[in-house]
Amino acid sequence: MANTQIFQSNRGALLPHTDKLNEEYAAAYAFDDRHLLAQYAATGCLNSTFYADASLQLQTLLDTAKNVEPSFIAKTAVYCREKGFMKDTPALLTAVLTQRGQDYLPAVFPRVIGNGKMLRNVVQILRSGAVGRKSLGTRPKKLVQHWLNSASERELLSAAIGTQPSLADIIKMVHPKPSESWREAFFAWVIDKPYDGEQLPPLTKAFEAYKRDPSGLVPDVPFQLLTALPRDTAQWTQIALNASWQMLRMNLNTFARHGVFDDSQVVSVLAAKLRNPEAIAKARVIPYQLLSAYKAAGEALPSELANALQDALEISLANVPELAGKVVVCPDVSGSMSSSVTGARGSATSSVRCIDVAALMAAALLRKNSQTRVLAFENDVVDMVLNSRDSLMTNAQKLAAIGGGGTNCSAPLRRLNRTKTDADLVIFVSDNQSWVDDKGHGATAMMQEWALFKKRNPKAKLVCLDIQPYRTTQAAERQDILNIGGFSDAVFSIIAAFAKDELTPAHWVDVIEDTVL
Repeated sequence: MANTQIFQSNRGALLPHTDKLNEEYAAAYAFDDRHLLAQYAATGCLNSTFYADASLQLQTLLDTAKNVEPSFIAKTAVYCREKGFMKDTPALLTAVLTQRGQDYLPAVFPRVIGNGKMLRNVVQILRSGAVGRKSLGTRPKKLVQHWLNSASERELLSAAIGTQPSLADIIKMVHPKPSESWREAFFAWVIDKPYDGEQLPPLTKAFEAYKRDPSGLVPDVPFQLLTALPRDTAQWTQIALNASWQMLRMNLNTFARHGVFDDSQVVSVLAAKLRNPEAIAKARVIPYQLLSAYKAAGEALPSELANALQDALEISLANVPELAGKVVVCPDVSGSMSSSVTGARGSATSSVRCIDVAALMAAALLRKNSQTRVLAFENDVVDMVLNSRDSLMTNAQKLAAIGGGGTNCSAPLRRLNRTKTDADLVIFVSDNQSWVDDKGHGATAMMQEWALFKKRNPKAKLVCLDIQPYRTTQAAERQDILNIGGFSDAVFSIIAAFAKDELTPAHWVDVIEDTVL
């Protein structure tokens, strides 16, 4: 008879062994280079997070980019800008392409650099020397010139807001040769050179007139150009009414301070704008930004506007697909999830934490399928009851109010196994830095619990949605396991496709590979 002490059944023996330590020095699985690049690009804002500072994120992105083909760098930049609505990392990857992959620049540049803020980002990155050069070079210079010579007046005025570098710096750097007289006058106006005032385009001309006589109508120019000029409540009200959807969302407190919301009719008009589906879609708003506006406004916001923000949040998640079958969502509410989702940025740090985003995503999935079960976890599963008919904001706030404790990614699966609960799809929203259940060797506890769960649910699938830029996961990628990063609503469509067997084993990386340049 074989020695049962040596040959005893070893649960998880055939599962992949861990090959890396995570940020808590617990055993984990490393992402391959392409997945790692996508993970950092889709979740990294190049600011300090709970575990990693900004310089480490930058170095990881640059080192990883050296190990993948330029075409994938290009597709990742486009995907993360157009689907993930990221800013800094797509600009960084575009800058990387100026060193290796210049053939892809003509296709990538206009899709990533879609406004003046992104233009300043990529020029700043290039000038910093971070990607190995401090000058633009011939092809990037021509692309910047083309942007300047094809942008509308409103786009150029928006680009004139901000420094490091300023629009004037960029114009002096690339010397665009405008074909229109208004553009020539505008460039001279920006760099403070002599210009023909009659040739200035209409908005710029109106702005100059308003600077000379602020008693007139406020010109319909970007809000930030007006901040240094004196204005009364009526003028502030006009600014609010003319504001774009995104500008309105970002400046609710400013308008409140200047008495704009004292007029109930104005409040009704602005509330209608905030909940306008077309305006929301055009603004390319990420759902967490609405949560941020709601949290930041506080008691200064009239209830009609607060309700409009909640309506806008519901609308922004209207495209979340309904997932068939039994779904379990597991938001991580541990202590590491208390950090800002976009990283520490000093006084500009977002009040929205990782835990808020995890809670919001769980609440959105619950809204689409009332039979969805939510298992929040930290050291263990946190027992609570959510009502699918409550608003997204209400359920998100209930979940986010838990907070604290260590990270134990195997806890929800262990609960499902212990209670013999069945499910077709299990979704984790976490930073994946599990350590409470660390075994130190072999497969992770999460993979072992998933193996047990699969014995009862052979067709079940597991999704690990990571909202922070880290190098590892607790569940190794395979046919039934999807690792994905990001915190825009685009991830929901990928999860739905995965649940319906519409993705290959490479899953998320293949979605990015399918991006057409």
